[in-house]
Amino acid sequence: MSLKTPSAAPDTAVEPTAPRRSPRALLHIPHGGLVVVLVLVAVFTAVQADSFTTSQNLLNVLRQISVNAVIAAGLTLLMTAGGMDFSMGSNAAVTLSVAAQLLHDGWSTTAAVVVSLLLATLIGLVNGLVVTFTRVAPFVATLASAMLLDGVALLVLDGMSVTIGDKLTALGNDKLLGIPYLTVVAVLVLVGVGLSMRFTTFGRDAYAMGGNEHVARLSGINVPGRKLALYALAGALAGLAGLMLLSRLGAAAPNTAGLMTQLTAVAAVVIGGTSLAGGHGSIVGTVLGVVLLGVVANALNLLQVDGNYQYVVTGGVLLVAAVINEFQRKSSPGH
Repeated sequence: MSLKTPSAAPDTAVEPTAPRRSPRALLHIPHGGLVVVLVLVAVFTAVQADSFTTSQNLLNVLRQISVNAVIAAGLTLLMTAGGMDFSMGSNAAVTLSVAAQLLHDGWSTTAAVVVSLLLATLIGLVNGLVVTFTRVAPFVATLASAMLLDGVALLVLDGMSVTIGDKLTALGNDKLLGIPYLTVVAVLVLVGVGLSMRFTTFGRDAYAMGGNEHVARLSGINVPGRKLALYALAGALAGLAGLMLLSRLGAAAPNTAGLMTQLTAVAAVVIGGTSLAGGHGSIVGTVLGVVLLGVVANALNLLQVDGNYQYVVTGGVLLVAAVINEFQRKSSPGH
């Protein structure tokens, strides 16, 4: 006589337990750290200042960040390829000053814009020639260029403010479907750079050069030619940013744009996840970095924070964003 032991497993199926989402899971979302900091700053400011969420203020923020966005777009592509240009803000200052003088002297808007953009592109190309063929570190060469160009901008203006009347007013003040023209231009530039980085040979070559320039050269990439093109493009975008700023201000004044504008763009690109060593860059991250800086600057003004503390607060927010972003990068797959 045999005995049958009852089955240890019940007949009914056990429902699987839904996995709980850890707070660390947010770190696996691309640019999750930047998004968190941006949302926190925006919510805090909206609670403290009712005017933050008004359409007028939001449009003002969009206009302010558009100039930096154009510079940051060119810088993202250049840094991805292992380059650096600290003179883009100063290039914008020279372009702005030259265009203002030409318009003030009676030149047509089209002629002044074309000449200014060609000059900005030439400045970028000269930077590229120095970096490519003299082996001077990009950081050193372009920082020297920035100081030189800041001086040139002051000489062009002769220490005076130069107004342009109603020329370029439409670009700086008009809107398309409720969106400022400046923002439309910035979005087109960002989308263009982003698509080129992702889908074109030019963009793939930039990633390859940033990853390992020697290997890129052995693989058949014309590294010197690509470098010259990248620096010339950075110069052209710097010139465009200068014209955009001139259209918004309606005048060129000493110390407009320059090295501080450039440092703001560099900060936005770096906290957006683009590597200083090259080989990795993200236009989406750059956009978030630019928006974060713009929102922080606007919040400090609305909250009437003492000017002596504004740099302290801005630096603190950027440091927190950079640290969170680094944790997010290290926790992502492949790191």
